[in-house]
Amino acid sequence: MVEKPAQNTVATVLANAARQLAETSAPRLDAELLLAHLLQKDRAWLAARPEHELPETVVQEFLQLVDQRNSGIPLAYLTGVREFWSLQLEVNTHTLVPRPETELLVEQALALAGLHDCIIDAGTGSGAIALALASELPAAKVIATDISAAALQVARANADRLNLNIHFVRANWLTGLAGADLIVSNPPYIAANDPHLQTDGVSAEPPLALVAGDDGMEAFRQIVPQAMSCLQPAGWLLFEHGYDQAESVAQLMRDAGFTDISTRRDLGDRARLTMGRKPDISPQRR
Repeated sequence: MVEKPAQNTVATVLANAARQLAETSAPRLDAELLLAHLLQKDRAWLAARPEHELPETVVQEFLQLVDQRNSGIPLAYLTGVREFWSLQLEVNTHTLVPRPETELLVEQALALAGLHDCIIDAGTGSGAIALALASELPAAKVIATDISAAALQVARANADRLNLNIHFVRANWLTGLAGADLIVSNPPYIAANDPHLQTDGVSAEPPLALVAGDDGMEAFRQIVPQAMSCLQPAGWLLFEHGYDQAESVAQLMRDAGFTDISTRRDLGDRARLTMGRKPDISPQRR
């Protein structure tokens, strides 16, 4: 159990919690976000009131949240929200916590998409990618799929709250869909025995959203041929993947007949996205 501070001021409670959270990736930030969430205030409010005395009931509830965070539960599961593409998304244990690096996928998709395109987000989870695209392309037809009914419930709730128009489909990736101009996907891509699955936060996330067979490639093997059938001629397929999977994903796409295949690196210089185009079968001018 987390030790109770001697004083219940904001400053003392936060300092104690940050010490208790020393093994997490951002101890002080996590402590501030948890307390701000509990008080329904923002971090600026906390910073402006270091001597503010907190009720004992609030302190006890806060220490319980700190205990849970210390046990490896992601911060977003404790607060119930995560910001992505400047959108406040509700998340829970049925969905992957959206990562900042996935915004690169949205950025690249926007560079490829037309204003009125049909765009499919395969494996939408909380709806983060689809919601971001719908917020930027209000005239586009955005479809979001997931095999998990519970995840789709979260995504639908986010779309309703943000007043964004998305068509949700329960499906195994792209099954039963056709006519897409652009398909984006951040599928599970971690191998079943990868030690990363035991790291802070990740161990509490749904395995269905993380693990893709013994080599982490199973989802790509399913999606690529489905995408070739689902896409319009000259349509694009865009994946997020692991840092060491770019060539394997590119080879799957080449084998399926995709062209114009390229990989984009993230801000940490890791290969993060791979994209390819379905051949255009329209007649060429002589």
